[in-house]
Amino acid sequence: MGDRLIGVDVGGTKVSVAVLEDGVLSEPVLRPTVLSSSDALVDQLVEAVEDAGAADAVGIGVPSVIDFATGTARSSVNVPLQGVPLRQLLSDRVGIPAFVDNDATVAALAEAHDDDLNLIARSLVMITVGTGVGGGIVIDGRTYRGATGAASELGHIIVAADLTVGAPPRAERPPHHASLEYLAAGRALDRLGEAYGLRDGTAVVKAARNGNRDARECLRILGERLGVGIANVVNIFDPELVVIGGGVSLAGELLLATAKESAARFIIPGVGTQTRIELARYGPEAGVRGAALLAGQELEGKGLPVQAEITKES
Repeated sequence: MGDRLIGVDVGGTKVSVAVLEDGVLSEPVLRPTVLSSSDALVDQLVEAVEDAGAADAVGIGVPSVIDFATGTARSSVNVPLQGVPLRQLLSDRVGIPAFVDNDATVAALAEAHDDDLNLIARSLVMITVGTGVGGGIVIDGRTYRGATGAASELGHIIVAADLTVGAPPRAERPPHHASLEYLAAGRALDRLGEAYGLRDGTAVVKAARNGNRDARECLRILGERLGVGIANVVNIFDPELVVIGGGVSLAGELLLATAKESAARFIIPGVGTQTRIELARYGPEAGVRGAALLAGQELEGKGLPVQAEITKES
């Protein structure tokens, strides 16, 4: 892949932009996400792409349910993009091919490859825990998008059945209060932190690293909930690898250890015997790296992994 590719990761709080060239990802440039209107956000993305310089294509990951063929968000909760034909708008305004997909889907694509763009896992499920909870799935080395391109909304797995009793069939506005996103996303950690007298989720993680018992209890609760979601995806997909990414994953083993213990209680015996549960290797860069990989694959018209051979990890 000798093209110069721009990757854009749009989050509920920040937009990250980087360039992938000759297999090397530039240092991402971060901007606060403009949430005032759809037009203002599109203007911001156009400016961000133009600032990154000339390129052959741009890939965009957004926290939305995406119609991949048109690059339009069917549903978008955390950013004002619902119904916006983002692929067409960006292609027209920046003058290069643009490709749009779910942010967690492109992050999963990045995590399935190593630094040299070799495929390292044919079956992978990624759960991103940030402002919301997203999911990305790689099956047989390919991104799985489902029948309409809207697959892997793992944040909306129901993980607290008692909260669904007497509830309407569909929440008026997602996420449902019994869903993984409502109970385990960054906003859930904010709420837990406030209940323990801590400012927000960022303060919780910092205090937990310093040994604060209340902060560690917040991460334990969040980890228990996340573990239920992990068990669900392992029971369904039996993947080689489950990776946990997103901003909340910066808590590291303070979150992951509890999540693994929780997952082990709900994974069916005999399932997931070869599944590894790990933190995302690329951390906050997974989304922007995966977005650039998406652009390269689609530009080449493959829709396939960059490298067909599995490279064993050392």
